[in-house]
Formats: sequence, C-alpha cells, structure tokens
Amino acid sequence: MSKLTPELGTKHWSRLYGPSLGSAQIKTHLHDFIVEEELGFEPSGAGEHIFLWVEKSNLNTAYVAEELAKFSALPLRAITYAGRKDKYALTRQWFGVHIANNKEPDWSNFHLDGARIVKLTRNDRKLRVGVLKANRFELTLRNVSLNKGLTEQDLLERLNRIKLEGAPNYYGSQRFGEMRVSVTNDNGQQTEQQMRLGGNLSLAQKMIAGEAIRNRNKRSLAISAIRSWLFNEVIHQRIQQQQFNLVQLGDAMQLSGSNSFFIFNDPKELENIQQRLSCNDINITAPLVGDGQLHTSNEAKTLETNVLKEHTQLAQALNKLGLKQERRAIRVMPTEFEWHFSNTELTLSFTLPSGCFATSIVRELFDV
Repeated sequence: MSKLTPELGTKHWSRLYGPSLGSAQIKTHLHDFIVEEELGFEPSGAGEHIFLWVEKSNLNTAYVAEELAKFSALPLRAITYAGRKDKYALTRQWFGVHIANNKEPDWSNFHLDGARIVKLTRNDRKLRVGVLKANRFELTLRNVSLNKGLTEQDLLERLNRIKLEGAPNYYGSQRFGEMRVSVTNDNGQQTEQQMRLGGNLSLAQKMIAGEAIRNRNKRSLAISAIRSWLFNEVIHQRIQQQQFNLVQLGDAMQLSGSNSFFIFNDPKELENIQQRLSCNDINITAPLVGDGQLHTSNEAKTLETNVLKEHTQLAQALNKLGLKQERRAIRVMPTEFEWHFSNTELTLSFTLPSGCFATSIVRELFDV
C-alpha cells in the first residue's frame, strides 16, 4: 500500500471545543454500537415492493442485499436500501425487494448468520437511496480515561455544549478507510479484524496519480473519499479561523432539514442571519466539490477558494469527473441527546440526520 502523503492525512482536523478530554474504547463489543434507521414515512402496506426490516451484525449492507437476492432468486438490482450501515455494529435497517409478478418466497426460511428479518410490509414505491430521514444511535464507550486534571464535570460541560451548539459535521473515518478494531462476540470470544487505515484515501492517491481503478465500487469509494476530505478541510479551516459559528458575507446558508440554500450577500441582514444560525433555523455550508463554480461569494468564497488552491490536483480531479457542485451543512445537531456516565463507561444515545456520522460526535469528546 502506498504511503499517505501529509496532505491526505486526517489527524490534523480541529475539534470545535478544544483538545480531546481523554481516551476511550469504542466497539469493544458489537452491541456497543447500535444504529437504527428512521425512514421518515410509513410504508403503505400495499404494493409490489416488499419492505424488510432487518437486524444485522458483523455484516455490511451490500452483502446482505446480495444474500437476499440469492434467496429470492431475483437480480441484485431488485434489492434496494436507503443507506449503508456500519459492518461492525448492531444495525436495524430497511431493505426493499421488488417482486412484481414473481412469486414471493417464504421469508421465514431466510437464514444468514448475523442477520434476521424482524418484520415485513409492502409499499407502492421503491425504496431508494436518500429517502432516509435519520439514524438513531446508541453507543457505549468503555475504559474512559480523562486527561490529568479533568473531572467528570468537564465531561458533562462538553456534552451539554454539543447538545446545545452541535458539532462539526465531519465525514467520519469510515469514509476514508477502515480502522483496525478488536471485537468481542456474544460468546465472549475476541476476534481481531485486520483493516487498513486510510484505505480509501490510498485508492484516491492512486487514481489521482493516473492509475486506473477498474472495480466500480472501489473507484466510487476513492472519489467519495476525495470529496469528503476536501469538505472536512474547509470545516477545519473555518474552525482555525474562528469562523465556524460566525456567518461570513457570501456564505451559502442551508435551511435546517432541507437541501435548499441561499447566499447571504446583504450586510444589513447580518444580525438577523446570525440570530437564525444561533437558533438552528439555518446552517452554514461547505462545498462538495464538483464541476463548475463555487456557489459562495465575497469572504466565504475567498476562504473556500484558498482551501481548494492548496489542493488543486484533488479539486481538478473532481471537476473532470463531472460531479455536480453541491453543499453540505458544516454543523450537525444531535437530537434526543442523552448520556449516562458511570465509573469508566459512558453511554450515549442521539439521533442524527441521514448521512451524518456518530463518530463526529464522539470525536469532540475523546480519542478512541
């Protein structure tokens, strides 16, 4: 594996609330990381699309989809899902199966170690990527060790700040490659999973250097890693310049709960816009780089342009791929955020919009 260049590192990205409070272990057990989808709508109960509510652990989403296709004797394209879920976790998510005129199998006969169909229903429309509203997380952090001089009160203050003010909406480590983790199964046996740190970034480097990546899935992962890395870099620079929670002239402001955004260009409205940001009515955004010009203007465009100038090769590669220029909020607000700390164990439960990473919340607390 080629060595990562410094510019594609991930360790330098700034925390919003200061240095890590200490260290902790995550995913010591599979059930330490629980994710449950929230579709945001109720399946109709009728139609030619079967919706399966599946609980899985130690399995990735794509593999479960392949096994469902084999079992139902359908092409893989007939199996859909709203989003990919972490492999090393206990997850509950929906899969869609387009039966049409085919005979429906007896789902009670579906057997796959690590997965089970909890319930099923029908819907009149296909389950598509992106329809997911949110994900509910339940995390257990073990062997929590606070830095010297810090107390439980410092931890509680940091948790409350995240609850009230949110956290940087960084793409998590899963996007850039997988980490080496040690997992204990339900029988108490510890299984070591050997994984590469920054594997997707390594693929990205090879692609940028001109190496052809013929595997479509791997190429997609490499492209996504570059785009996400540049997005995180803009967040990092805003924090460094103390502009994370301060609106700049020309910022692209996203309406909370929506993909719609507008450009703030009227200095007379600064106080109003800043107040709306503080009330979580709107969010500052950063670019998901693609073909064409940045949406921002004035000061905000200058900041983003300077970041991209530092990484011209990456930005140009994305431009040539014909990706659409898009925006993403730089702040994520966890809802229904609750926690419990006892001895060296911290449990967290919260809901995040789809596409946001629970590890970005944890990152504001500890090195894990």
